[in-house]
Amino acid sequence: MPRPCKRRKVIGRPNSSYFKPAGIRMMALEESVLNISEFEAIRLIDFKEILQEEAAKQMQISQPTLSRILKSGRKKIADAIINGKAIKIE
Repeated sequence: MPRPCKRRKVIGRPNSSYFKPAGIRMMALEESVLNISEFEAIRLIDFKEILQEEAAKQMQISQPTLSRILKSGRKKIADAIINGKAIKIE
């Protein structure tokens, strides 16, 4: 049985929960779903430029866990940009 997922502290909420390429109808787009933990990790590390150790403390998780969440979030964003997908934050 896997370990239960530890709750993560999320302070920042997105102003918008959906981003899509311009000029393409929603029905024609695939989605890349970014969960709120990935959003928060990217917000702290890339936008606010906080060190991973400090960001992990703020989210109340370990630094290796934050690193995995950040890597997953960045991969989803890169996939959406390269393949013209919409990004949904939930």
